[in-house]
Amino acid sequence: MAKKTLRDIDLKGKKVLVRVDFNVPLNDDGSISDDTRIVAALPTIKYVVEQGGKAILFSHLGRIKTEADKATNSMRPVAQRLAELLDKDVMFVDQTRGERLESAISSLEPSDILMFENTRFEDLDGNKESKNNPELGKYWASLGDVFVNDAFGTAHRAHASNVGISSNMKESVAGLLLEKEINFIGGALENPKRPFVAILGGAKVSDKIEVIKNLLKVADKVLIGGGMAFTFLKAQGFEIGKSLVEVDKVDLAKELLVLGAGKIELGSDVVTGKAFDANTETNVRDFEAIPADEMGLDIGPKTVARFKEIIKTAKTVVWNGPQGVFEMDKFANGTKSVAEALAALDGQAITIVGGGDSAAAVAKFGLEEKFSHISTGGGASLEYLEGKLLPGIELVDEK
Repeated sequence: MAKKTLRDIDLKGKKVLVRVDFNVPLNDDGSISDDTRIVAALPTIKYVVEQGGKAILFSHLGRIKTEADKATNSMRPVAQRLAELLDKDVMFVDQTRGERLESAISSLEPSDILMFENTRFEDLDGNKESKNNPELGKYWASLGDVFVNDAFGTAHRAHASNVGISSNMKESVAGLLLEKEINFIGGALENPKRPFVAILGGAKVSDKIEVIKNLLKVADKVLIGGGMAFTFLKAQGFEIGKSLVEVDKVDLAKELLVLGAGKIELGSDVVTGKAFDANTETNVRDFEAIPADEMGLDIGPKTVARFKEIIKTAKTVVWNGPQGVFEMDKFANGTKSVAEALAALDGQAITIVGGGDSAAAVAKFGLEEKFSHISTGGGASLEYLEGKLLPGIELVDEK
């Protein structure tokens, strides 16, 4: 069943509660170092304003364990940055509940925007936000007429600010960003254009066991690079030197290789170094020739060529995880080559980046505009790719 979006309901004059994901990185001076998530929410906020809704925005920011954490995790600089991006006033209320917040909401006119304080400030009082305290969800729901969830980054968590509010509202719909995540990632898993190629990387197999299993059911090819590849190489009997390996997952890797016979591609060579260091001497080694004193830190040129050959044929691609230690220039070529190969499909295939380090790599190489979709939620996109039902999507009303 399709999910309702804010385009399916009347917003004029209504108090519209919008759960956004403004969990942005901050510099030491409290300024925002990357406003990508704020920019991603602009279409939803603008739509509410254009339709004459009263936009009431809220988000978490960081982890709040002590009173001192409040000083460095206020939403105030986020509200200020949002006002700059919209070129419109954004009223900020430094409360998560109380008379000042209620009075400010009551005073809103159609098309006004208000943001209230970090929802996780409530976690200092018994983890009320993160534990989906029913009283808190009911209170926040009482502040509005309709609930819009646009925070894919927290869609895999049942918190008071999403599930708690929704369970007390007559109408809960998806924002434009959440709708996009559902259409792209959900669409790739349910009805992909073929060939469907999945590219996985990152450090550990254990982080992506269920992702691999689920993708093997639907993908035509699964390309595996990064640190996690060495557990698979170990499972095939290769000596991998000092490369990263999860010894307790070798048997599982063997099972996955059998399950994915004909689908899993690991390539044939790696770029090695003697140490995990930007200045280490590098070598290109075939899988059967990795010395005992070296570690694999990137996919090699023959593997790059093989991966590019497969990518070139794809009509749908999902990419989650770098192919090497791309933060070090010496070991960035594999990840950059994959990113460029996907960018070259611009307009010819659906290309989806699953957030996290992959999204950071795409940004580093300046290729953001060449992808169909870059997810805003690393953890949420992983669980979505595992085939799990996400609470933040389940709460949205069916059409």
